[in-house]
Formats: sequence, structure tokens, C-alpha cells
Amino acid sequence: MPEIDPITGLPKELGTFESLAKENQKVTVSLTKKKFGKPYTVVEGINEHEIDIKDLAKKLKAKFACGGTAKDGFIELQGNHAKDIKSELVKLGFAPDTIEIVNAHLRR
Repeated sequence: MPEIDPITGLPKELGTFESLAKENQKVTVSLTKKKFGKPYTVVEGINEHEIDIKDLAKKLKAKFACGGTAKDGFIELQGNHAKDIKSELVKLGFAPDTIEIVNAHLRR
């Protein structure tokens, strides 16, 4: 028997609530440098209460073959993935016009 979502009353595998939530998110992707000058791609603006941020981080880490973490409402990916992350987020259900990429080129 499928697991039922307590909010919608629909089977969880339908995932309609999460897909609707993804379309309404204002996602910001930025680059930062951390320890030893290594670049990190940071994805912010995802509501943790509507979207499983840990699962999203897991999918992005697998796609880009990198390490990373999901905490405090944002996802950090090791490396510079600014050129490819928008297309991957669109594939995962986010609306392309709600994804903003800032700081695409790090200054040295």
C-alpha cells in the first residue's frame, strides 16, 4: 500500500506538492571560495519545509561527481558548477525563470 501524504491526502509517490513547490522557489546560485582557495557552488533560496533539500543535494552531488553538503537552507557543492547547474535544476523540476546565477566568475 502506498504511503499517504498527510497534507494532501494523495500517495507520496505522486509528488505533486513538491513539484508545485519547486516551480515557486526563487533559487540563487553563487560561487564562493573557501579553505585553501577552493571554489564552492552555493544554491540558496530553497524552502526546506516544502522540498527535501538533502535529497536534492544528493542528486546534484551525483550529477556533478563532487562532494558537498546541505545545511541551514542551502546546498554547497565542491567546485565551480555555475555553467551547468541551471540546466540540472530545470531537469529536477525548478522553473528556469526563477533560477538566478550570480558571481559566475570568481575574482582571484
